[in-house]
Amino acid sequence: MADSVYKIIELVGSSDKSWEDAAKNAVDTAGKSLKDLRIAEVSDLDLKLEKGKVVAYRAKVKVSFKYVKE
Repeated sequence: MADSVYKIIELVGSSDKSWEDAAKNAVDTAGKSLKDLRIAEVSDLDLKLEKGKVVAYRAKVKVSFKYVKE
């Protein structure tokens, strides 16, 4: 691991069920196009409101993956 380099990106996942599902949605979606995901850190949680009612849970997630030089 001493010679490894990792990139960190920030994503926002959403769900109408829970913050856990919102975070999972962000990671699952990232995993479809990014290889070798390593760590996911939830950095912020918020709610989307409409007319004073919660309509969505949102999780801001920092995801790291191994950077491969081509």
